[in-house]
Amino acid sequence: MDLLLWGVLPYVVLVLLVSGLVWRSRHDRFGLTTHSSQLHESRLLRIGSPLFHFGMAFVVIGHVVGLLIPQSWTDAVGVNDHLYHLVAVSTGALAGIAAVTGIGILVYRRFTVPGVRRATLRSDHLMYTVLIGAMLLGLVATLLNSAGMSGDYNYREGISVWFRSLFTLQPDYALMSGTPLAFKLHILFGFALITLIPYSRLVHMFSAPVRYLFRPFVVYRRRDPRQQPAQRAPRRGWERVK
Repeated sequence: MDLLLWGVLPYVVLVLLVSGLVWRSRHDRFGLTTHSSQLHESRLLRIGSPLFHFGMAFVVIGHVVGLLIPQSWTDAVGVNDHLYHLVAVSTGALAGIAAVTGIGILVYRRFTVPGVRRATLRSDHLMYTVLIGAMLLGLVATLLNSAGMSGDYNYREGISVWFRSLFTLQPDYALMSGTPLAFKLHILFGFALITLIPYSRLVHMFSAPVRYLFRPFVVYRRRDPRQQPAQRAPRRGWERVK
């Protein structure tokens, strides 16, 4: 079971993510949006959306630092284990609470505002369930581990090493056998969320307008100041420009 969950499943999730994004970009290119419902309601959106997005941004940064940076590196720069966990738990808890609060406001808005509720897609129900489940499990796992209820487990010596081994195509799945259940469930919900990205509104994270930064300049024609607007003959917009 450990081999299937922690040695095979991560690569299956990656294949589903990439193939889903390719399929969506070819068959639904103009659907890679958030399906914004701001026209229906904006007051709650202005509160919940920044809380969720900025909170999740810091949560993702914390995951990247915790999973990709080995403990030997932080020890080499003088950051001991106590200081690392103090900073990680405090900043991670604030980011997690902000993200959970934001998604709570957005979900409340989606089910209480009639126009937003009618604009809700069927995939949104599953996406919100998995997303909230992953976030809550992450907070629970962090709190239990910080309170010592997970024993002396150090995720930097277990989960982090296993995660980095995935990039070498030699997953050390045996490290996950001693991982507390809350961390395992958090990871599995994360896998489910990644799999849902191409088929839900979460796909908008891959549709950033990067081309806008490199597009050609827009050329504007200057009107002859000697010609008054009233002197120009009216012209229909669909006629050929000479």
